[in-house]
Amino acid sequence: MFNKNTEKLESFVGTNSSFRGDVSTKGTLRVDGVVEGNIAADWVVLGDKAHVKGDIVARGIVIGGRVDGNARAKEIVEIKNKGHLCGEIHTRKLVIVEGGILDGRSRMEQQEEAKVIEFQAVERAQ
Repeated sequence: MFNKNTEKLESFVGTNSSFRGDVSTKGTLRVDGVVEGNIAADWVVLGDKAHVKGDIVARGIVIGGRVDGNARAKEIVEIKNKGHLCGEIHTRKLVIVEGGILDGRSRMEQQEEAKVIEFQAVERAQ
């Protein structure tokens, strides 16, 4: 999932932590505890024990725990073998590892292709 060009881990909600309210951050948010609220970040990574009760919006989302809400990613949503999402997914790429659960709907968004506009030559009357 991560390569040299992706964001570094910048925010963290630990295993024995819970947070109530919306979270908005740049970079990568790692959640191992409980978040009750919506999340907006560049990347969101949920550990095996994580539980999010709210919607997630990011470039990429990796679900190792449970999400009760919707996930919207510009690039990819990946549900790991212990991951469980109850809601809707909107993304370009969806990966569900064997054992992962999607209880809801998914909508695959097409990548926008570069559109070429052709101009016709117009002859001018002289």
